[in-house]
Amino acid sequence: MDASSTARRLGRTAALAVAVVLAATACTSGGGGSAGDVAKSEPPRQDAQDINAKPADQLKDGGEVRFALDQWITQWNPLQVDGGSYTDTVNLVRALEPTLFDTDASGTFRPNADFLTEAKVTSTSPQVVTYKLNPKAKWSDGKPLSYLDFKADWQASNGKDPAYNGYDPSGYELISAVEQGADPTEVKVTFSEPYADWQNLFRPLVPAAGIATPEDFNKGWLEKVPITSGPFRIGVADKTAQTISFVPDPAWWGTRAKLDKITFRVMDKAASIQAYLNNEIDLASAGTATAYGQLKSAKDTVIRAASPWDEVHISFGGTGALADQRVRQALGKAIDRSALIKIANNGVPVEFKPLGNHIIMPNQAGYQDNSGDWAKFDVPAAKKLLDEAGWKEADSGQPRTKDGQPLELHWVLSDGSTQAQLDLATAAAAMWQAAGVKVDLDKVAANDYFAKYVTPGKFDIASWRNTDSFPNSKSLANFRLPVGDNTFSNPSRLGTPEIDGLLKKAAGTVDPAEAAKVYNQADAKIWELGHTVELYQRPAVVAVRKGLANYGAFGLAGEDYSKVGWEK
Repeated sequence: MDASSTARRLGRTAALAVAVVLAATACTSGGGGSAGDVAKSEPPRQDAQDINAKPADQLKDGGEVRFALDQWITQWNPLQVDGGSYTDTVNLVRALEPTLFDTDASGTFRPNADFLTEAKVTSTSPQVVTYKLNPKAKWSDGKPLSYLDFKADWQASNGKDPAYNGYDPSGYELISAVEQGADPTEVKVTFSEPYADWQNLFRPLVPAAGIATPEDFNKGWLEKVPITSGPFRIGVADKTAQTISFVPDPAWWGTRAKLDKITFRVMDKAASIQAYLNNEIDLASAGTATAYGQLKSAKDTVIRAASPWDEVHISFGGTGALADQRVRQALGKAIDRSALIKIANNGVPVEFKPLGNHIIMPNQAGYQDNSGDWAKFDVPAAKKLLDEAGWKEADSGQPRTKDGQPLELHWVLSDGSTQAQLDLATAAAAMWQAAGVKVDLDKVAANDYFAKYVTPGKFDIASWRNTDSFPNSKSLANFRLPVGDNTFSNPSRLGTPEIDGLLKKAAGTVDPAEAAKVYNQADAKIWELGHTVELYQRPAVVAVRKGLANYGAFGLAGEDYSKVGWEK
Protein backbone atom coordinates (compact mmCIF):
# COMPACT_ATOMS: atom_id res chain seq x y z
CA MET A 1 0.00 0.00 0.00
CA ASP A 2 1.35 3.26 -0.50
CA ALA A 3 -0.02 6.40 0.77
CA SER A 4 1.81 8.75 -1.38
CA SER A 5 1.24 7.70 -4.74
CA THR A 6 2.11 0.99 -6.06
CA ALA A 7 1.60 -1.40 -3.23
CA ARG A 8 1.18 -2.71 -4.88
CA ARG A 9 -1.03 -3.38 -1.94
CA LEU A 10 -2.01 -2.29 1.56
CA GLY A 11 -1.11 -5.30 0.02
CA ARG A 12 1.29 -5.06 -2.57
CA THR A 13 -0.88 -6.66 -3.95
CA ALA A 14 0.41 -7.42 -3.04
CA ALA A 15 0.71 -4.66 -2.68
CA LEU A 16 -0.06 -1.69 0.09
CA ALA A 17 2.06 -0.39 -4.94
CA VAL A 18 2.65 4.15 -6.09
CA ALA A 19 0.10 6.97 -5.28
CA VAL A 20 -3.42 7.09 -3.97
CA VAL A 21 -6.23 9.18 -5.23
CA LEU A 22 -7.90 9.39 -1.94
CA ALA A 23 -5.68 9.48 0.98
CA ALA A 24 -2.11 10.09 1.24
CA THR A 25 -1.51 6.90 -0.54
CA ALA A 26 1.43 1.65 0.40
CA CYS A 27 0.53 0.46 -2.32
CA THR A 28 0.71 4.73 -6.22
CA SER A 29 -0.48 8.65 -7.41
CA GLY A 30 -2.24 11.55 -5.81
CA GLY A 31 -5.46 13.26 -6.75
CA GLY A 32 -5.68 16.23 -9.03
CA GLY A 33 -6.43 19.86 -8.57
CA SER A 34 -8.96 22.19 -10.09
CA ALA A 35 -7.92 21.81 -13.71
CA GLY A 36 -10.78 21.66 -16.20
CA ASP A 37 -12.05 18.31 -17.37
CA VAL A 38 -10.65 16.63 -20.49
CA ALA A 39 -11.89 14.18 -23.10
CA LYS A 40 -11.70 10.64 -21.76
CA SER A 41 -10.83 7.34 -23.37
CA GLU A 42 -12.36 4.07 -22.27
CA PRO A 43 -10.38 2.13 -19.65
CA PRO A 44 -7.64 0.04 -21.33
CA ARG A 45 -8.90 -3.38 -22.41
CA GLN A 46 -7.97 -6.69 -20.88
CA ASP A 47 -4.37 -7.78 -21.63
CA ALA A 48 -3.39 -4.26 -22.74
CA GLN A 49 -0.13 -2.59 -21.83
CA ASP A 50 1.60 0.52 -23.10
CA ILE A 51 5.38 0.28 -22.69
CA ASN A 52 6.83 0.94 -26.17
CA ALA A 53 7.97 -2.69 -26.42
CA LYS A 54 11.22 -3.02 -28.39
CA PRO A 55 13.67 -5.91 -28.91
CA ALA A 56 17.15 -5.54 -27.49
CA ASP A 57 18.78 -4.97 -30.88
CA GLN A 58 16.80 -1.75 -31.29
CA LEU A 59 18.13 -0.30 -28.03
CA LYS A 60 21.30 1.66 -27.35
CA ASP A 61 24.04 0.13 -25.25
CA GLY A 62 24.46 2.02 -21.99
CA GLY A 63 22.78 5.09 -20.64
CA GLU A 64 20.79 5.85 -17.52
CA VAL A 65 17.10 5.97 -16.65
CA ARG A 66 15.93 8.02 -13.67
CA PHE A 67 12.81 7.28 -11.66
CA ALA A 68 11.08 8.88 -8.69
CA LEU A 69 10.53 6.81 -5.54
CA ASP A 70 7.71 7.52 -3.10
CA GLN A 71 9.65 6.87 0.08
CA TRP A 72 13.00 5.66 1.31
CA ILE A 73 13.18 1.89 1.52
CA THR A 74 14.21 0.87 5.00
CA GLN A 75 13.17 -2.80 4.96
CA TRP A 76 14.38 -4.67 1.85
CA ASN A 77 13.13 -8.14 2.81
CA PRO A 78 9.99 -8.66 0.67
CA LEU A 79 8.81 -11.52 2.90
CA GLN A 80 8.85 -9.34 6.03
CA VAL A 81 5.73 -7.34 6.81
CA ASP A 82 7.31 -3.91 6.46
CA GLY A 83 8.94 -4.86 3.17
CA GLY A 84 6.14 -6.90 1.63
CA SER A 85 3.46 -4.30 2.30
CA TYR A 86 5.22 -1.65 0.24
CA THR A 87 4.89 -2.15 -3.51
CA ASP A 88 8.04 -0.31 -4.51
CA THR A 89 10.11 -2.59 -2.30
CA VAL A 90 8.78 -5.72 -3.94
CA ASN A 91 9.16 -4.32 -7.46
CA LEU A 92 12.72 -3.22 -6.88
CA VAL A 93 13.77 -6.40 -5.10
CA ARG A 94 12.60 -8.43 -8.09
CA ALA A 95 15.46 -6.86 -10.06
CA LEU A 96 17.93 -7.94 -7.38
CA GLU A 97 16.64 -11.41 -6.43
CA PRO A 98 15.33 -14.42 -8.39
CA THR A 99 11.93 -13.88 -9.94
CA LEU A 100 10.98 -17.42 -10.88
CA PHE A 101 7.94 -16.36 -12.91
CA ASP A 102 7.11 -13.24 -14.87
CA THR A 103 3.58 -12.14 -15.76
CA ASP A 104 2.43 -10.96 -19.17
CA ALA A 105 -0.16 -8.28 -19.86
CA SER A 106 -3.02 -10.73 -19.35
CA GLY A 107 -1.66 -11.68 -15.93
CA THR A 108 -0.49 -15.11 -17.12
CA PHE A 109 2.58 -16.54 -15.40
CA ARG A 110 5.61 -17.41 -17.55
CA PRO A 111 8.67 -19.25 -16.19
CA ASN A 112 11.79 -17.10 -16.11
CA ALA A 113 14.43 -19.12 -17.99
CA ASP A 114 17.26 -17.34 -16.19
CA PHE A 115 16.23 -19.21 -13.04
CA LEU A 116 14.01 -22.09 -14.14
CA THR A 117 14.29 -24.65 -16.90
CA GLU A 118 10.92 -26.08 -15.90
CA ALA A 119 8.29 -25.91 -13.16
CA LYS A 120 5.07 -27.86 -13.10
CA VAL A 121 2.60 -29.81 -10.99
CA THR A 122 3.88 -33.39 -10.99
CA SER A 123 1.24 -34.83 -8.66
CA THR A 124 -2.27 -33.77 -7.72
CA SER A 125 -2.96 -35.99 -4.70
CA PRO A 126 -1.25 -34.51 -2.84
CA GLN A 127 -0.30 -31.54 -4.98
CA VAL A 128 3.44 -31.62 -5.68
CA VAL A 129 5.24 -28.95 -7.67
CA THR A 130 8.65 -29.80 -9.10
CA TYR A 131 11.01 -26.96 -9.94
CA LYS A 132 14.05 -27.54 -12.13
CA LEU A 133 16.55 -24.77 -11.53
CA ASN A 134 18.87 -23.30 -14.13
CA PRO A 135 22.24 -24.79 -13.11
CA LYS A 136 23.89 -21.42 -13.83
CA ALA A 137 21.76 -19.66 -11.22
CA LYS A 138 23.73 -18.65 -8.13
CA TRP A 139 23.76 -16.16 -5.29
CA SER A 140 26.22 -13.31 -4.91
CA ASP A 141 28.01 -15.34 -2.20
CA GLY A 142 28.75 -17.98 -4.83
CA LYS A 143 26.30 -20.62 -3.61
CA PRO A 144 23.92 -22.16 -6.16
CA LEU A 145 20.18 -21.75 -5.74
CA SER A 146 18.79 -24.88 -4.07
CA TYR A 147 15.92 -26.42 -2.16
CA LEU A 148 17.40 -24.90 1.01
CA ASP A 149 16.33 -21.43 -0.17
CA PHE A 150 12.78 -22.61 -0.87
CA LYS A 151 12.67 -24.35 2.50
CA ALA A 152 13.87 -21.27 4.39
CA ASP A 153 11.35 -19.01 2.65
CA TRP A 154 8.53 -21.44 3.45
CA GLN A 155 9.46 -21.83 7.10
CA ALA A 156 9.81 -18.08 7.61
CA SER A 157 6.56 -17.26 5.80
CA ASN A 158 4.10 -19.97 6.84
CA GLY A 159 3.08 -18.20 10.06
CA LYS A 160 3.96 -21.07 12.38
CA ASP A 161 6.87 -19.31 14.08
CA PRO A 162 5.75 -15.90 15.39
CA ALA A 163 9.37 -14.80 15.73
CA TYR A 164 9.35 -14.29 11.95
CA ASN A 165 7.36 -11.13 11.31
CA GLY A 166 6.09 -12.31 7.94
CA TYR A 167 3.96 -10.38 5.51
CA ASP A 168 1.50 -12.94 4.12
CA PRO A 169 1.34 -16.70 4.81
CA SER A 170 -1.12 -17.34 1.95
CA GLY A 171 0.01 -20.43 0.08
CA TYR A 172 3.05 -20.98 2.28
CA GLU A 173 0.82 -22.16 5.12
CA LEU A 174 -0.47 -24.96 2.85
CA ILE A 175 3.00 -26.39 2.12
CA SER A 176 3.78 -29.57 4.06
CA ALA A 177 7.29 -30.32 2.78
CA VAL A 178 10.15 -28.84 0.74
CA GLU A 179 12.78 -31.34 -0.40
CA GLN A 180 15.57 -31.83 -2.88
CA GLY A 181 14.45 -33.71 -5.96
CA ALA A 182 16.43 -36.06 -8.18
CA ASP A 183 19.54 -33.84 -8.05
CA PRO A 184 20.65 -30.54 -6.48
CA THR A 185 18.97 -28.51 -9.24
CA GLU A 186 15.54 -30.03 -8.56
CA VAL A 187 13.15 -28.88 -5.82
CA LYS A 188 9.99 -30.70 -4.75
CA VAL A 189 7.32 -28.72 -2.89
CA THR A 190 4.40 -30.72 -1.43
CA PHE A 191 1.12 -29.10 -0.42
CA SER A 192 -1.27 -30.35 2.26
CA GLU A 193 -4.15 -28.86 0.25
CA PRO A 194 -4.43 -27.84 -3.41
CA TYR A 195 -3.20 -24.34 -4.14
CA ALA A 196 -3.99 -22.84 -7.54
CA ASP A 197 -1.61 -19.86 -7.48
CA TRP A 198 1.57 -21.75 -6.59
CA GLN A 199 3.45 -19.83 -9.28
CA ASN A 200 3.19 -16.69 -7.19
CA LEU A 201 5.10 -18.24 -4.28
CA PHE A 202 8.87 -17.74 -3.92
CA ARG A 203 8.46 -14.64 -6.07
CA PRO A 204 11.00 -13.33 -5.46
CA LEU A 205 13.03 -16.13 -3.91
CA VAL A 206 14.92 -14.89 -0.86
CA PRO A 207 18.28 -16.54 -0.02
CA ALA A 208 18.36 -18.90 2.95
CA ALA A 209 21.68 -17.41 4.01
CA GLY A 210 19.98 -14.02 4.42
CA ILE A 211 17.15 -15.22 6.68
CA ALA A 212 18.86 -17.95 8.72
CA THR A 213 17.42 -16.65 12.00
CA PRO A 214 14.40 -14.52 12.94
CA GLU A 215 16.84 -11.72 13.72
CA ASP A 216 18.26 -11.95 10.20
CA PHE A 217 14.78 -12.12 8.72
CA ASN A 218 13.42 -9.11 10.60
CA LYS A 219 16.52 -6.90 10.85
CA GLY A 220 19.18 -8.25 8.50
CA TRP A 221 17.68 -6.43 5.52
CA LEU A 222 17.32 -3.04 7.15
CA GLU A 223 18.95 -0.44 4.90
CA LYS A 224 20.71 -3.17 2.89
CA VAL A 225 20.35 -6.19 0.62
CA PRO A 226 22.84 -8.71 2.03
CA ILE A 227 22.79 -11.21 -0.86
CA THR A 228 21.55 -10.81 -4.43
CA SER A 229 20.93 -12.89 -7.54
CA GLY A 230 19.67 -10.91 -10.46
CA PRO A 231 20.60 -8.75 -13.43
CA PHE A 232 21.32 -5.80 -11.13
CA ARG A 233 22.97 -5.07 -7.81
CA ILE A 234 22.83 -1.91 -5.74
CA GLY A 235 25.44 0.59 -6.81
CA VAL A 236 24.83 3.41 -4.34
CA ALA A 237 22.29 3.82 -1.55
CA ASP A 238 22.67 7.36 -0.22
CA LYS A 239 20.13 7.96 2.53
CA THR A 240 21.18 11.59 2.93
CA ALA A 241 20.57 12.29 -0.75
CA GLN A 242 17.60 9.87 -0.75
CA THR A 243 19.02 8.21 -3.85
CA ILE A 244 19.44 4.54 -4.80
CA SER A 245 21.13 3.32 -7.96
CA PHE A 246 21.10 -0.09 -9.62
CA VAL A 247 24.00 -1.16 -11.83
CA PRO A 248 24.42 -4.36 -13.89
CA ASP A 249 25.85 -7.25 -11.90
CA PRO A 250 28.97 -8.51 -13.72
CA ALA A 251 28.34 -12.00 -12.32
CA TRP A 252 24.92 -12.20 -14.03
CA TRP A 253 24.64 -15.24 -16.31
CA GLY A 254 21.63 -14.06 -18.29
CA THR A 255 21.30 -11.44 -21.01
CA ARG A 256 23.06 -8.32 -19.84
CA ALA A 257 20.91 -5.27 -19.19
CA LYS A 258 21.21 -2.50 -21.74
CA LEU A 259 21.45 0.33 -19.23
CA ASP A 260 24.56 1.30 -17.29
CA LYS A 261 22.52 2.61 -14.38
CA ILE A 262 18.99 3.03 -13.04
CA THR A 263 18.63 5.78 -10.46
CA PHE A 264 15.75 6.13 -8.00
CA ARG A 265 15.29 9.36 -6.06
CA VAL A 266 12.79 9.87 -3.25
CA MET A 267 10.40 12.75 -3.84
CA ASP A 268 6.74 13.56 -3.31
CA LYS A 269 4.28 13.70 -6.16
CA ALA A 270 4.30 17.45 -6.61
CA ALA A 271 8.10 17.45 -6.71
CA SER A 272 8.16 14.60 -9.22
CA ILE A 273 6.11 16.60 -11.73
CA GLN A 274 8.54 19.51 -11.57
CA ALA A 275 11.51 17.14 -11.61
CA TYR A 276 10.18 15.59 -14.81
CA LEU A 277 9.65 19.00 -16.40
CA ASN A 278 13.22 19.90 -15.39
CA ASN A 279 14.51 16.72 -17.11
CA GLU A 280 15.67 15.27 -13.78
CA ILE A 281 13.60 12.06 -14.05
CA ASP A 282 12.24 10.16 -17.05
CA LEU A 283 8.77 9.15 -15.87
CA ALA A 284 6.08 10.80 -13.78
CA SER A 285 2.55 9.86 -12.85
CA ALA A 286 -0.01 11.77 -14.90
CA GLY A 287 -3.02 10.16 -13.25
CA THR A 288 -4.46 13.34 -11.76
CA ALA A 289 -5.85 16.51 -13.24
CA THR A 290 -2.98 18.65 -12.00
CA ALA A 291 -0.32 16.20 -13.13
CA TYR A 292 -1.86 15.50 -16.52
CA GLY A 293 -2.45 19.18 -17.15
CA GLN A 294 1.22 19.95 -16.52
CA LEU A 295 2.71 16.93 -18.25
CA LYS A 296 0.59 16.28 -21.34
CA SER A 297 2.37 18.91 -23.45
CA ALA A 298 5.85 18.58 -21.96
CA LYS A 299 8.74 18.45 -24.41
CA ASP A 300 9.72 15.00 -25.73
CA THR A 301 6.93 13.34 -23.77
CA VAL A 302 4.42 10.60 -24.47
CA ILE A 303 1.46 9.62 -22.28
CA ARG A 304 1.02 5.90 -21.67
CA ALA A 305 -1.93 4.19 -19.97
CA ALA A 306 -2.95 0.68 -18.90
CA SER A 307 -5.06 -0.98 -16.20
CA PRO A 308 -3.07 -2.65 -13.43
CA TRP A 309 -4.52 -4.38 -10.35
CA ASP A 310 -5.06 -1.12 -8.54
CA GLU A 311 -8.19 -0.03 -6.71
CA VAL A 312 -9.27 3.03 -4.73
CA HIS A 313 -11.68 2.54 -1.87
CA ILE A 314 -13.09 3.99 1.32
CA SER A 315 -12.36 1.77 4.30
CA PHE A 316 -14.22 1.62 7.60
CA GLY A 317 -12.80 0.82 11.00
CA GLY A 318 -14.32 -1.80 13.24
CA THR A 319 -14.50 -0.10 16.62
CA GLY A 320 -16.91 2.26 18.39
CA ALA A 321 -20.09 2.94 16.44
CA LEU A 322 -18.57 1.14 13.45
CA ALA A 323 -18.44 -2.15 15.32
CA ASP A 324 -22.11 -2.37 14.31
CA GLN A 325 -22.38 -3.76 10.79
CA ARG A 326 -25.57 -1.80 10.19
CA VAL A 327 -23.74 1.49 10.70
CA ARG A 328 -21.07 0.51 8.18
CA GLN A 329 -23.74 -0.58 5.71
CA ALA A 330 -25.54 2.72 6.20
CA LEU A 331 -22.37 4.67 5.41
CA GLY A 332 -22.06 2.73 2.16
CA LYS A 333 -25.62 3.53 1.15
CA ALA A 334 -25.42 7.20 2.10
CA ILE A 335 -22.73 8.16 -0.42
CA ASP A 336 -23.13 8.72 -4.13
CA ARG A 337 -20.16 6.85 -5.60
CA SER A 338 -20.64 8.24 -9.10
CA ALA A 339 -20.36 11.82 -7.78
CA LEU A 340 -17.24 11.00 -5.76
CA ILE A 341 -15.63 9.25 -8.73
CA LYS A 342 -16.22 12.32 -10.92
CA ILE A 343 -14.24 14.40 -8.44
CA ALA A 344 -11.27 12.04 -8.67
CA ASN A 345 -11.62 11.63 -12.44
CA ASN A 346 -11.77 15.34 -13.22
CA GLY A 347 -9.04 16.30 -15.66
CA VAL A 348 -7.72 12.74 -16.19
CA PRO A 349 -7.83 11.40 -19.78
CA VAL A 350 -8.99 7.85 -18.94
CA GLU A 351 -12.48 7.22 -17.59
CA PHE A 352 -12.81 5.91 -14.03
CA LYS A 353 -15.77 3.54 -13.83
CA PRO A 354 -17.40 2.32 -10.60
CA LEU A 355 -15.77 -0.84 -9.32
CA GLY A 356 -18.10 -3.59 -8.14
CA ASN A 357 -15.59 -6.14 -6.88
CA HIS A 358 -12.93 -6.19 -4.15
CA ILE A 359 -10.99 -9.12 -5.61
CA ILE A 360 -11.24 -9.28 -9.40
CA MET A 361 -10.60 -6.22 -11.55
CA PRO A 362 -12.77 -5.42 -14.60
CA ASN A 363 -9.93 -6.35 -16.97
CA GLN A 364 -9.57 -9.82 -15.42
CA ALA A 365 -11.48 -12.93 -16.41
CA GLY A 366 -14.27 -13.71 -13.94
CA TYR A 367 -15.11 -10.12 -13.00
CA GLN A 368 -18.67 -9.39 -11.94
CA ASP A 369 -20.28 -6.54 -10.03
CA ASN A 370 -21.31 -7.87 -6.62
CA SER A 371 -22.05 -4.52 -4.97
CA GLY A 372 -25.81 -4.98 -5.25
CA ASP A 373 -27.77 -2.68 -2.96
CA TRP A 374 -24.80 -2.18 -0.64
CA ALA A 375 -23.27 0.49 -2.89
CA LYS A 376 -26.56 1.89 -4.18
CA PHE A 377 -27.05 5.54 -3.24
CA ASP A 378 -30.14 5.35 -1.02
CA VAL A 379 -30.33 7.84 1.86
CA PRO A 380 -33.72 6.61 3.17
CA ALA A 381 -32.34 3.07 3.37
CA ALA A 382 -29.23 4.37 5.15
CA LYS A 383 -31.39 6.22 7.68
CA LYS A 384 -33.46 3.08 8.28
CA LEU A 385 -30.32 1.08 9.09
CA LEU A 386 -29.16 3.77 11.51
CA ASP A 387 -32.59 3.76 13.15
CA GLU A 388 -32.35 -0.01 13.58
CA ALA A 389 -28.89 0.40 15.11
CA GLY A 390 -30.36 2.70 17.75
CA TRP A 391 -29.03 6.00 16.43
CA LYS A 392 -31.89 8.47 16.76
CA GLU A 393 -32.38 11.37 14.40
CA ALA A 394 -31.69 14.81 15.87
CA ASP A 395 -32.59 18.33 14.87
CA SER A 396 -31.77 19.38 11.34
CA GLY A 397 -28.04 19.52 10.74
CA GLN A 398 -27.20 17.79 14.02
CA PRO A 399 -25.76 14.28 14.27
CA ARG A 400 -27.82 11.35 15.44
CA THR A 401 -27.44 10.27 19.05
CA LYS A 402 -27.43 7.05 21.03
CA ASP A 403 -27.25 6.84 24.82
CA GLY A 404 -26.55 10.57 24.83
CA GLN A 405 -23.55 10.30 22.50
CA PRO A 406 -23.44 11.93 19.03
CA LEU A 407 -22.70 9.85 15.93
CA GLU A 408 -19.43 11.57 15.15
CA LEU A 409 -16.72 9.81 13.15
CA HIS A 410 -13.23 10.78 12.01
CA TRP A 411 -11.81 10.44 8.51
CA VAL A 412 -8.02 10.32 8.80
CA LEU A 413 -6.22 12.06 5.93
CA SER A 414 -2.55 12.59 5.23
CA ASP A 415 -1.43 16.19 5.27
CA GLY A 416 0.08 15.36 1.87
CA SER A 417 -3.38 14.84 0.40
CA THR A 418 -4.07 16.69 -2.81
CA GLN A 419 -6.95 19.08 -3.27
CA ALA A 420 -8.93 16.44 -5.16
CA GLN A 421 -8.54 14.03 -2.26
CA LEU A 422 -9.73 16.68 0.16
CA ASP A 423 -12.61 17.59 -2.16
CA LEU A 424 -13.70 13.98 -2.33
CA ALA A 425 -13.57 13.51 1.44
CA THR A 426 -15.42 16.79 1.97
CA ALA A 427 -18.13 15.73 -0.48
CA ALA A 428 -18.52 12.35 1.22
CA ALA A 429 -18.76 14.01 4.64
CA ALA A 430 -21.57 16.24 3.35
CA MET A 431 -23.43 13.19 2.04
CA TRP A 432 -23.13 11.43 5.39
CA GLN A 433 -24.32 14.55 7.19
CA ALA A 434 -27.57 14.30 5.22
CA ALA A 435 -28.09 10.91 6.88
CA GLY A 436 -27.29 12.26 10.33
CA VAL A 437 -23.64 11.22 10.58
CA LYS A 438 -21.06 13.87 11.45
CA VAL A 439 -17.65 13.15 9.89
CA ASP A 440 -14.63 15.24 10.83
CA LEU A 441 -11.63 15.34 8.49
CA ASP A 442 -8.46 14.89 10.56
CA LYS A 443 -5.15 15.62 8.84
CA VAL A 444 -2.07 13.78 10.13
CA ALA A 445 1.60 13.86 9.12
CA ALA A 446 2.19 11.99 5.86
CA ASN A 447 4.95 9.87 7.40
CA ASP A 448 2.58 8.86 10.21
CA TYR A 449 -0.44 8.09 8.05
CA PHE A 450 0.11 4.36 7.70
CA ALA A 451 2.53 3.72 10.53
CA LYS A 452 0.52 5.39 13.31
CA TYR A 453 -3.04 5.38 12.01
CA VAL A 454 -3.97 2.99 9.19
CA THR A 455 -1.82 -0.04 10.01
CA PRO A 456 -2.66 0.00 13.77
CA GLY A 457 -6.36 0.41 12.87
CA LYS A 458 -6.68 3.82 14.51
CA PHE A 459 -9.27 5.25 12.14
CA ASP A 460 -13.02 5.36 11.64
CA ILE A 461 -12.77 6.15 7.95
CA ALA A 462 -9.72 6.22 5.69
CA SER A 463 -8.94 5.81 2.04
CA TRP A 464 -5.99 4.28 0.30
CA ARG A 465 -5.24 2.06 -2.66
CA ASN A 466 -4.70 -1.65 -2.61
CA THR A 467 -2.37 -2.48 -5.47
CA ASP A 468 -1.02 -5.69 -6.95
CA SER A 469 -3.37 -8.01 -5.05
CA PHE A 470 -2.79 -10.39 -7.92
CA PRO A 471 -3.19 -13.28 -8.44
CA ASN A 472 -6.57 -13.42 -6.77
CA SER A 473 -5.44 -15.60 -3.87
CA LYS A 474 -3.47 -12.61 -2.55
CA SER A 475 -6.75 -10.91 -1.71
CA LEU A 476 -7.08 -13.15 1.35
CA ALA A 477 -4.63 -10.92 3.24
CA ASN A 478 -6.81 -7.84 2.62
CA PHE A 479 -9.91 -9.33 4.28
CA ARG A 480 -8.55 -12.01 6.57
CA LEU A 481 -9.47 -12.15 10.23
CA PRO A 482 -6.49 -11.23 12.42
CA VAL A 483 -4.49 -13.94 14.14
CA GLY A 484 -3.20 -12.52 17.40
CA ASP A 485 -1.38 -9.30 16.60
CA ASN A 486 -1.04 -10.19 12.91
CA THR A 487 -3.65 -8.23 10.96
CA PHE A 488 -2.14 -9.21 7.57
CA SER A 489 -3.27 -6.43 5.17
CA ASN A 490 -6.59 -5.90 6.91
CA PRO A 491 -6.09 -2.92 9.25
CA SER A 492 -9.81 -2.54 9.97
CA ARG A 493 -9.67 -6.04 11.45
CA LEU A 494 -13.13 -6.70 10.01
CA GLY A 495 -13.84 -10.15 8.67
CA THR A 496 -15.72 -13.40 9.20
CA PRO A 497 -14.82 -17.09 9.25
CA GLU A 498 -17.16 -17.51 6.26
CA ILE A 499 -15.21 -15.00 4.14
CA ASP A 500 -11.92 -16.58 5.19
CA GLY A 501 -13.27 -20.01 4.27
CA LEU A 502 -14.51 -18.90 0.85
CA LEU A 503 -11.25 -17.14 -0.01
CA LYS A 504 -9.23 -20.17 1.05
CA LYS A 505 -11.53 -22.48 -0.90
CA ALA A 506 -11.14 -20.32 -4.00
CA ALA A 507 -7.36 -20.32 -3.61
CA GLY A 508 -7.46 -24.12 -3.62
CA THR A 509 -9.72 -24.38 -6.67
CA VAL A 510 -7.51 -25.15 -9.64
CA ASP A 511 -10.13 -24.58 -12.35
CA PRO A 512 -10.08 -20.78 -13.01
CA ALA A 513 -13.79 -20.53 -13.86
CA GLU A 514 -14.83 -22.40 -10.72
CA ALA A 515 -12.38 -20.39 -8.62
CA ALA A 516 -13.90 -17.15 -9.96
CA LYS A 517 -17.35 -18.29 -8.82
CA VAL A 518 -16.09 -18.80 -5.27
CA TYR A 519 -14.18 -15.51 -5.25
CA ASN A 520 -17.37 -13.75 -6.30
CA GLN A 521 -19.29 -15.45 -3.49
CA ALA A 522 -16.67 -14.14 -1.06
CA ASP A 523 -16.82 -10.68 -2.59
CA ALA A 524 -20.58 -10.49 -2.14
CA LYS A 525 -20.07 -11.26 1.57
CA ILE A 526 -17.38 -8.55 1.82
CA TRP A 527 -19.84 -6.01 0.42
CA GLU A 528 -22.48 -7.17 2.90
CA LEU A 529 -20.00 -6.93 5.78
CA GLY A 530 -19.56 -3.22 5.15
CA HIS A 531 -15.80 -3.67 5.13
CA THR A 532 -14.93 -1.39 2.23
CA VAL A 533 -16.74 0.72 -0.33
CA GLU A 534 -14.94 0.25 -3.63
CA LEU A 535 -14.76 3.34 -5.81
CA TYR A 536 -12.87 2.55 -9.03
CA GLN A 537 -10.02 0.67 -10.61
CA ARG A 538 -7.27 3.21 -11.00
CA PRO A 539 -5.62 3.18 -14.42
CA ALA A 540 -1.91 3.85 -14.63
CA VAL A 541 -1.45 7.07 -16.61
CA VAL A 542 2.18 8.10 -16.93
CA ALA A 543 4.26 10.67 -18.74
CA VAL A 544 7.36 9.06 -20.21
CA ARG A 545 10.41 10.52 -21.87
CA LYS A 546 10.22 9.93 -25.62
CA GLY A 547 12.48 7.08 -26.70
CA LEU A 548 12.25 5.13 -23.45
CA ALA A 549 11.54 1.52 -24.36
CA ASN A 550 10.00 -1.39 -22.45
CA TYR A 551 8.69 0.76 -19.65
CA GLY A 552 5.55 2.74 -18.90
CA ALA A 553 2.07 1.41 -18.11
CA PHE A 554 2.25 -2.35 -17.62
CA GLY A 555 -1.33 -3.38 -16.94
CA LEU A 556 -1.27 -6.80 -15.26
CA ALA A 557 2.29 -7.49 -16.42
CA GLY A 558 5.33 -7.23 -14.19
CA GLU A 559 8.16 -4.77 -14.63
CA ASP A 560 11.44 -6.05 -16.06
CA TYR A 561 14.18 -3.49 -15.51
CA SER A 562 16.69 -5.63 -17.38
CA LYS A 563 14.88 -4.91 -20.67
CA VAL A 564 14.55 -1.15 -20.17
CA GLY A 565 16.60 1.09 -22.41
CA TRP A 566 16.70 3.92 -24.92
CA GLU A 567 15.83 3.50 -28.57
CA LYS A 568 18.67 3.85 -31.04
